[in-house]
Amino acid sequence: MSGLTKTTEKKLIIVSGRAHPDLAEQVAAGIGTSLVPTAAYDFANSEIYVRYEESVRGCDAFVIQSHTASVNNWIMEQLIMVDALKRASAKRITVVTPFYGYARQDKKSRGREPISARLMADLFKTAGADRLMALDLHTDQIQGFFDGPVDHLQALPILADYVSGKYGDRELAVVSPDAGRIKVAESWSKRLGGVPLAFIHKTRDVTQPNKSVANRVIGQVRGRLCILVDDMIDSGGTICNAADALMNDGAAGVVIAATHPIFSGPAIERMRDSVASEVIVTDTLPVPADKQFDKLTVLSIAPLLSQAIREVFEDGSVTSMFDGQS
Repeated sequence: MSGLTKTTEKKLIIVSGRAHPDLAEQVAAGIGTSLVPTAAYDFANSEIYVRYEESVRGCDAFVIQSHTASVNNWIMEQLIMVDALKRASAKRITVVTPFYGYARQDKKSRGREPISARLMADLFKTAGADRLMALDLHTDQIQGFFDGPVDHLQALPILADYVSGKYGDRELAVVSPDAGRIKVAESWSKRLGGVPLAFIHKTRDVTQPNKSVANRVIGQVRGRLCILVDDMIDSGGTICNAADALMNDGAAGVVIAATHPIFSGPAIERMRDSVASEVIVTDTLPVPADKQFDKLTVLSIAPLLSQAIREVFEDGSVTSMFDGQS
């Protein structure tokens, strides 16, 4: 008697939106595959259309999209891509957001404000996402906003190893631009062999976006090359003010290291003219030619994303990539 044979072999596919295709192609190449051919375009009224040009039935799908400007447009495209996968019977859908949009709106600072980072997670879940993968979320609590597994990747090993290789023979200090990121600075200090820590005491007016005042340096930085670390550089005001404060406090120099190069408005001019000798970022967001400058270094995040995707697909441990434990 003949019968049907069912294969249990899993199939991994990677699909990409239009926000940062170069990164997605590098990630796919790192896994040994290629992006699924996808038709994506805008109608005359700006509505987005997406269709996959080959079957995705039963696949383990990873949807890569960086939420760069125009942020709302690329978030909507990623949501539509997830919906298309769900309706085409993909077995599991993982949303990969190298930069997670609205991450700074993770709590209410005043009455009648939204918690947009939570809304983002709800939208992806409703669209059909089973899992979320993001890099250096603005706050850890965002992991709890998504009703499902969240893989929170860290760019610290890539950034810190570059710094160690280039500046390891200098007297260093790791500096957080505010008290809220001390935990991250501590991880940096440990990675760099226990160098001293400092932070900038600053004030911020919650009614004025992208504006802060660096008041004073807390910690010993005199005579040291300060590695000023943050998760993102948006308009550049906060990080450049912090660099000025460090030099005024006797630092021997300042190197800025951040994961996400948002680079809005006057950011390029501010960093190019800042006291920092080097600005180190990753390519979680595209950095076009008109936003590059002499002292900017862009490190590839693709190998990290490729490894994380492979671990998820093979039911391995993403955590072990960062703490050495299974």
